[in-house]
Amino acid sequence: MLRKINNLINILMGSFTGVFIGGAIYKYLDYKKYPDLYAMQSAPWYTGIQITGIALIAVLIICALVKIIIRKKMSQ
Repeated sequence: MLRKINNLINILMGSFTGVFIGGAIYKYLDYKKYPDLYAMQSAPWYTGIQITGIALIAVLIICALVKIIIRKKMSQ
């Protein structure tokens, strides 16, 4: 059972990372296509990517902690 949970966490970590990378690439390409649209905003165009990156780091840290707990329980 712990092995299945560990595999699920691996899938979640990869999925969240992939979604972040895809979203960041989309945001960059959209910025390159419509730079005037982003010039009207008070925040830089990459602010959304930074906020999403911080959220991703928090999720990955939580997943890593759960993986450490699972690894300790599997070794017992």
